[in-house]
This record gives sequence, C-alpha cells and structure tokens, in this order.
Amino acid sequence: MDFAYTDKVKAMQAKLLAFMDEHIYPNEHRFHQEVLENRRKGNPWIPTGIIEELKPKARAAGLWNLFLPHSKRAPQGLSNLEYAPLCEIMGRVSFAPEVFNSSAPDTGNMETLERYGSEEHKRAWLEPLLRGEMRSAFLMTEPDVASSDATNIQCRIEKKGDEYVINGRKWWTSGGGDPRCKLYIVMGRTNPDAPRHSQQSIILVPHDAPGVKVLRPLTVFGYDDAPHGHMEIELKNVRVPASNILLGEGRGFEIAQGRLGPGRIHHCMRLIGVAERALELMCKRSLSRVAFGRTIAEQGVTRERIAQARIMIDSARWLVLNAAYMMDTAGNKVAKAEIAMIKVLAPNMTLQVIDWAMQAHGAAGVSDDFPLAMMYAHSRTLRFADGPDEVHRNAIAKLELAKHMSMPKSAKTA
Repeated sequence: MDFAYTDKVKAMQAKLLAFMDEHIYPNEHRFHQEVLENRRKGNPWIPTGIIEELKPKARAAGLWNLFLPHSKRAPQGLSNLEYAPLCEIMGRVSFAPEVFNSSAPDTGNMETLERYGSEEHKRAWLEPLLRGEMRSAFLMTEPDVASSDATNIQCRIEKKGDEYVINGRKWWTSGGGDPRCKLYIVMGRTNPDAPRHSQQSIILVPHDAPGVKVLRPLTVFGYDDAPHGHMEIELKNVRVPASNILLGEGRGFEIAQGRLGPGRIHHCMRLIGVAERALELMCKRSLSRVAFGRTIAEQGVTRERIAQARIMIDSARWLVLNAAYMMDTAGNKVAKAEIAMIKVLAPNMTLQVIDWAMQAHGAAGVSDDFPLAMMYAHSRTLRFADGPDEVHRNAIAKLELAKHMSMPKSAKTA
C-alpha cells in the first residue's frame, strides 16, 4: 500500500491551500456576521452572499465536484485516496466544503443519484446539483423510532395507481430549511410484510410537493447551524410519480448502505482537518499566554497533550487513508470494517483534541471568539450521523469474531 500523494494531488493541495488563504480564512468573520444579520432580520435561513460569491471562483480554480469519482458528468472527480487530503483541508472551516460544491448532504445525495438514479433523475436533479444551482436533503431519521436500525423506519410509501403516496415524519434533515433545497430523498416502508431488509424503499420528493411541511429547526448544543440547519419535516399525503422511486420497491436498505459508505469517510476526512486546526489553535494560544511565570506551552501537561494530539491525529489520518485505499481498490462492501473503524475513531479523536484546545484557551475556548465551541458541537454530532458508534463497534466486533468462527478447531486452540 502506497499512500504517498501523487504530483497531481500535491499540485491540487497547493492550489486549495492558496484558495483557503486568499478567500476562506479572511471571510470567516463575514460569514458569521451575515448569518447574525439575517437572524436579526427574522430569517437566518437566507443563504449567505459570501458563499455564492466564492463558488464561481472555486469552479474557475478547478476545485469543484472533486468528491465524485467515475462520473461522466463530473470528470474532475477524484478517487477516495486522492480526495482525502483535499477534503481534510476543506474541513478546517465549517462552511468551506459548500464553496467547492463538496458539502454534506449534497455529496451523498449526488452519489446516490449517480449510482442509482435513472437518466431522467440525473437530468432533473443531479445536473443542477453538480452545477451548484440547488441543494438537497436526505430524509431517513425519524423521531418515533430508533433510526440507527434503518429497518425500523415507519414512514409509509404506498402505490396508488401511477403515483406513490407518502406519509411520515422525519427529523435531523440537514439542509432541509435552506430555500435552495429543491429535492428531498426520502426513505420509507413500501411493504411491511416483505423480508426485513426488503421492506424499505427510497423515493425522490420535490421540496414544494403538496403535503410537505417543515415543522421546526432543531438545535445542536444551542446552535441552529443556520443557514444550513437540521429540520423536522412532516410528509402528509404527499404524491409523486411512480417513476420517482429509485431502483424499485424494496431496494431502500441497499441504497442507504451504498450512500452512507462514502459519506462516512468524507466526514472523517473533514474531521482530520478540524482536529489539525484545533491543535494549531492550541499551540498558538499556549505559546502566547503566561500563567504562573511561564507560558502555557512550557507547562508539562500542555506539552503532553500537544504530543498526544499529534500522535492521535496522524494515527487517524493513516486509518482514513487506508479506508480510502480499500474503497478504491476492493470496493465499499469489502472495506466495511475499515470504514466502520474510522467512523468510530475520527469523531472521538477530534473531540478529545478540541477539548484540550479549549483547556489551553481557558474560558475563551467555550466562547464564540474562537471556533472551538462550534467545532466541538459539530464534531459531537458525528458520533450519531451515518450510524452511531455503537452500531459501528458492533459491526467491527462481528467481523472480527467471524474470522475465528471460520477457523479449524485446531487453529482456535493453538
């Protein structure tokens, strides 16, 4: 396995780093000020002007749709291994991925449409998403069931003539309140009597279909994540053409698993960037602040944490690259253990590094004067998003146990 970055990736890294220095970091304050101003006016969900201004610049720089491999509609798409170091850089600033049209949940939704959609679906929805003209949301999680088990999903999708009728309630619909969000990709139950993993289907629902109602935005540790947000949405007798179903009835679990694989590793790639930035802030703060006659950087406990953070970040990065390599060479299904491992490791590692950075900043670390509090809130959600730690740990353990269950008896007792 060779994880060395190619000359192509190194050149793109340099270009992306320069773009971040010129356009992203200098506009962090403006982004948050625009959100605050929109909130004062009574509507925090208005898209910020700065992101829309920067999108054409990112596209002109060749830093657009890099996440989608093997697509004739996005020939610039990179392999997972190539994309990983670039996604890490984007992850250093919360709004940066959207500037490059590489933000969740659109990345997963575009991959879903590319892999499972018809040509009609791709023309209607994928192409505008790839151009950055609209946004989308994925409606899976429900308030009344443990949605970590996707077979629990209760939302009903019923065939009525040449239409499907949808009834259910979803929440944690990321981006569902954005006025640019034109498409909901909805998971629901079409046949309660089918085998357990064949009861669910996935269907495309226009955001403005009659019967779709955004009930409320949800907060994460007090943050509403505007203008992106996470919405609770009601679907009441929503009718869509039968052709809007992906692959056919009973394929929802299969599609959801296919969608979540790349999404999980993208989250982890970005988390490496979050952790790197937290460590950078910790080092700068500890070098500039004096306590008890010495800089914080000279305190033994601080040096211990800085050293441990570096070890943890680099360890997680190598595991991410290994998962990316396995996905590229063996496929997502074969790489399921590697994907599950990094999905557990990356958020927990990042949270610990951010926590240490907060300690180095003192009370300022939990204020909005620094990005650490928001970084922590976002990173903590990723111990739930795309499957909670417990589900992934269980999957890893089952795969590990299976190795020994298939061994000859003599090998087990050796």
